[in-house]
Amino acid sequence: MKTKLTLFGALFFLMIGFGNAQNAASKKGDKSQSIISGKVNISKYHSREQLDDMSKGELLTLYIERIEVIVNILPNIAFATKPGVTMKSLGIPETKENKKALEDNKEASDEYFESTVEFQTKILPYSDTNDLIAAILFYESTLKALHTYNDFKED
Repeated sequence: MKTKLTLFGALFFLMIGFGNAQNAASKKGDKSQSIISGKVNISKYHSREQLDDMSKGELLTLYIERIEVIVNILPNIAFATKPGVTMKSLGIPETKENKKALEDNKEASDEYFESTVEFQTKILPYSDTNDLIAAILFYESTLKALHTYNDFKED
């Protein structure tokens, strides 16, 4: 009798655990993915004078950080310029195909960024420091322009 009670109790707790896992998985699946994810901002914009005072190693780090933000935002600006915007919030049907397309896009973006960083860390140290500074300033001005993106929309 004691064995049956123990077996029944273990089975009961196992079923409760399984039910909770299914419930948690369905809630996780209900959460709509953000269209923009990853690094989406930089901590500081720089002047040419500030960049002139930096070592080439510091400039390389800034350059790669700006590329990461641009890769995460620019391809998606027709949808959003900030994280938190989802397909659901835009009225895009959250079909299996659309979710897969978003996931594929994120994977492709991650792969592109990783291969770009790999290339940049090998080749960029050979670049001219003045060109590197110009590129950082250009990227920063592009990122600043995102703050004015809504000015180009018609109401």
